[in-house]
Amino acid sequence: MLTIGDRFPSFRLSAVEGGPRGLDPKTAFTTVSDADDTGRWKLIFFWPKDFSLLCPTEILGFARLAREFEDRGAVLYGASLDSELVHMHWRQHHPELRNLPFAMLSDVRRELSRECGILDPVEGVPLRATFLVDPEGVIRHVSVNDLAVGRNPQEVLRVLEALLTGELCGCNWQKGDEALKVG
Repeated sequence: MLTIGDRFPSFRLSAVEGGPRGLDPKTAFTTVSDADDTGRWKLIFFWPKDFSLLCPTEILGFARLAREFEDRGAVLYGASLDSELVHMHWRQHHPELRNLPFAMLSDVRRELSRECGILDPVEGVPLRATFLVDPEGVIRHVSVNDLAVGRNPQEVLRVLEALLTGELCGCNWQKGDEALKVG
């Protein structure tokens, strides 16, 4: 599995647009690549597959914090192994997902999941993996949860805020707290 200090893999995937464009078959589809949003932090989070019970809780958790991530210079991408057509259909038929503010990437060939090393060997789906990638394409935070356990988007935001300080941030550090000083 890729870890801190590794370069996030290059990718070019079909996707469903965020916002209202992602609901209309005439405007929903796009292609997203690692070259998009150059010079920005990227939050890429994976879920196993659409139309499940646990995945929307995480997706909506990230959606609720999307503006806060954007305010800190980060772009969000969600990804699963489902096709862009399935993503659009899910958004159209799940009222809470209709207003997602970020693109849903389609990793149908499992190439990106495989390159990241996050495919569950039994189920063949991506684990609940989260990557914070700096503007140079280097992974600065990664977390992976079991298929049965959701992650905490607020914690990912806290980690991004700590990374942005460039300082030494202690356990449970929160934005506005003092950084640790050596000596």
